[in-house]
Amino acid sequence: MTSSSISTERAIADELVWFKSSYSGGNETECVEVAIGSDQVFVRDSKLPAGRRFGVEARAWVGFLASVRDMPRP
Repeated sequence: MTSSSISTERAIADELVWFKSSYSGGNETECVEVAIGSDQVFVRDSKLPAGRRFGVEARAWVGFLASVRDMPRP
């Protein structure tokens, strides 16, 4: 990845609306946040909103959520 593509991704990610899961239980300090882009889902640490972020293809995110949903509960 080039530095120009990283800065472009950061600019796009800065314009997104970030949210936490309703399952975070109101925890304000230890959670991840996600933002839905046009073709990617971005993830960041809620403690470091200006820190590193990563994006995954929307299709991969849907697969991840489906596997988490299908996990057996203790």
